[in-house]
Amino acid sequence: MPRARFGASSWLDRFVLPKMLRKPVRTLGRLTRGDFAAPPFAAAAINAVFLASSLTYGAYLGGHLDGFVQDVTARTGFAVDQIKVVGNRETSEIDILDKLDLNGWTSLVGFSAEGARERIALLPWIQSVAVRKIYPHLLEVRIDERQAFAIWQRGSELSVIEKDGRIIAPYTGGNQSKLPLLVGQGAPEHAPALMAKVAGFPELASKVRGYIRVGDRRWDIKLDNGVVIKLPEFDVEQAMAELVRLDREKGLLSRDIASIDMRLSDRLTVQLTQEAATAREAALKEQAKMAKRKAGQQI
Repeated sequence: MPRARFGASSWLDRFVLPKMLRKPVRTLGRLTRGDFAAPPFAAAAINAVFLASSLTYGAYLGGHLDGFVQDVTARTGFAVDQIKVVGNRETSEIDILDKLDLNGWTSLVGFSAEGARERIALLPWIQSVAVRKIYPHLLEVRIDERQAFAIWQRGSELSVIEKDGRIIAPYTGGNQSKLPLLVGQGAPEHAPALMAKVAGFPELASKVRGYIRVGDRRWDIKLDNGVVIKLPEFDVEQAMAELVRLDREKGLLSRDIASIDMRLSDRLTVQLTQEAATAREAALKEQAKMAKRKAGQQI
């Protein structure tokens, strides 16, 4: 009667549960009436859940949760078993793999891509690096390396440097041997400007092996055949233009000479190699003897 007075009975008669709630409500009703019988595996499932929860909680309290997650996920199909490295030319793949810090059961789920990126970024040639997890078991490492500009020699120490003069790594040979050689204090700072000027004379640029900074004021250029060109402190481009002209007309740079001194604007001095100087001296002596004989015959 009270429910009818407030209209509750008619409201309940019209109420219909959403479809997704009907089965849980029916199961709950059966449990309250004692009509529901648990399946035979229910106790085992509950025990398993309880055991897993206990192990997880214990690992959390002991600070071993990360390792626990790694072991479980690795053994359920997420172990890292493929690594793809892209973009490395000077950086060894072995060094990259070492920085990834993997073992035979490293899980992709618990692996820290950011931590690996930070470790790889410490390698000498690395400009930037990205580490990406591709499920279920692939790690991709993309490398952008620093650009080598030249080899810088300071005493007996050789280093590969960038265009701004920053040292990348010690010189190790291989493809690095094709880089131009810079020698002397202050060479890295001033070399880009000189090399840009030399590039304007392709015939000369193709022969250059090294650039030697002298007194942090001027340059000597060493060619691949060993000839040293002593450039003036000023009017460098004018001197190089004259040098190229003499080489075209007289093959100057192909001769048996040790150096060409262009430091004075009104003259060019050529120094012969030791062998050429010895041969020239012998030839002059022979000419003198022949001249003396000829003079005696005339008398």
